[in-house]
Amino acid sequence: MFDFTFHNPTKIIFGAGKEALIGAELNAAGIKKVLLVYGRNSVVKSGLLERVLASLKGGNISCSQYGGVDSNPLLSHTREGVALARRDKVEAILAVGGGSVLDESKAIAVGTLADCDVWDFFVGKEVTRALPIFTILTLAATGSEMNGNSVVTNAETKQKYNIASPHTYPKVSILNPELTHSVPLNYTAYSAVDAICHVCEGYFTKEPGTHLQDRLVEGIIKTVIETTDLIMADPSHAQARASFMWTATLALNGLTPAGIGNYSFPNHMIEHAMSAIYNIPHGAGLSIVMPAWMKWYLAKNPGQFERFAKEIFGLDSGTAGIEALERWFVTIKSPVRLSDVGIPATDIEAIAENAEGLARQWGIGGLYPREIIAEILRLAV
Repeated sequence: MFDFTFHNPTKIIFGAGKEALIGAELNAAGIKKVLLVYGRNSVVKSGLLERVLASLKGGNISCSQYGGVDSNPLLSHTREGVALARRDKVEAILAVGGGSVLDESKAIAVGTLADCDVWDFFVGKEVTRALPIFTILTLAATGSEMNGNSVVTNAETKQKYNIASPHTYPKVSILNPELTHSVPLNYTAYSAVDAICHVCEGYFTKEPGTHLQDRLVEGIIKTVIETTDLIMADPSHAQARASFMWTATLALNGLTPAGIGNYSFPNHMIEHAMSAIYNIPHGAGLSIVMPAWMKWYLAKNPGQFERFAKEIFGLDSGTAGIEALERWFVTIKSPVRLSDVGIPATDIEAIAENAEGLARQWGIGGLYPREIIAEILRLAV
């Protein structure tokens, strides 16, 4: 283990019907007015929005509503949310939805208190403050309910960039697994891929010598695979949905990388460029990038890939482990080739050029110049 500091300030309230507590939680925090951010129509059709509004009323909390968040949240919509939050003088942001809604809500929370454009924080400006953020999660995948990360797409420049700050950790996140029962199976698959990739990034790129953290990662991956298989067979499987939801949270709340030393997120770097250009679901992009990257990276860390194959799939070689993961992605109907989502091989250079800028921003430009990124993507043809 290497030296580390672990601090996660988010209060998690987990269980059926717990969204009814949001009004009381906001009231206890001294909040009187919120901007309620959500996606399209699902929270309205399900009755969740109505229940949340009733809880806010019971807690004497007034709110302004702001819907329409895209699955890849857009800078333009974020800017409009910032303007609304400023105009209505809200005291906190309440995000009701999946990771996209939570990510945009965090950006709005930062932009509302800023004296500059919110995009400045995505291209390097330090976040020094943000409005308090409260969340009610409806789709388990990104871990945004228990971390300080936010990803937004600038459609004009085709850049999908992120911020990461202690100021954007949610104060309270409510996780009711029943809210995920209606998530379509394709998005359940994409969520599973995202959670697996979150822990695999550090698992494969870290420094050696952190056996405990490896075991945590392996437990998360095996649980994601097991629960996803159960959900695919029965979308309303209550125990599987609950375990999956908490596992996805643990995959990116800072627990698994604690003490592992230096590591990087190359798969997310490449996928961000891909979905910035093509607007495909994040998890779908990762299931294309991840097996290709693993095949390219195998020779750089063969021992860890052999461990992965043995612990996750009971196989005896790194290559076999990669092939087994790729086959599982196919089984859950997540794409594994660029052609599966209509991306021609002739576009690889454009994706690589886009990704190169993010690689530099993340400090891995030396490891991942444009030609290397293109080489990885060609393994996904």
